[in-house]
Amino acid sequence: MAKPTKYATPICLGMSVLALIGIIWGLLSGNALITMIFLIPTVIYEVYRTEGVSTTATSWFLLALFIANLIVIIFGINFDLGEYLGTTQKYFYGYTVPLGDLRIVFPAVIGVLSIVLFTRTRGIYTKWLAAIIFVTVLAIVHITDPEIFQSILKMGVDRAIDNVAI
Repeated sequence: MAKPTKYATPICLGMSVLALIGIIWGLLSGNALITMIFLIPTVIYEVYRTEGVSTTATSWFLLALFIANLIVIIFGINFDLGEYLGTTQKYFYGYTVPLGDLRIVFPAVIGVLSIVLFTRTRGIYTKWLAAIIFVTVLAIVHITDPEIFQSILKMGVDRAIDNVAI
């Protein structure tokens, strides 16, 4: 059964404003935790709004990774997943995700999951929320490690150029 949409537009607008405040504050302070805190309502609302079996599972997985990333940041856990797995990247849901510190890997995977949600869901509000999540995790990666952000951005641009039909 479809979720009610009566208040979805103002809620999504509010989520957009919260994310923007979190992005700006996080960038100015250099603190990714601030940006993540402002994204919490959006992630929770995304879980609520998704309805299909695969999109619901994806949104719950996104929430779990989001919580894991909060824990990693709050407790200052430093763990290099790339070193542990002996590789610098992994293929995930059709996307190459760079491996390294969990503070980068988790947001990168969350970004991929938000793309998956955006492409697989039919609802305009779940697409809107997925876009908010994607843009915000880009900011989180940039705040955490600007060099990794540039390489992820370059990888995305290269992939987009490769996929453009001439």
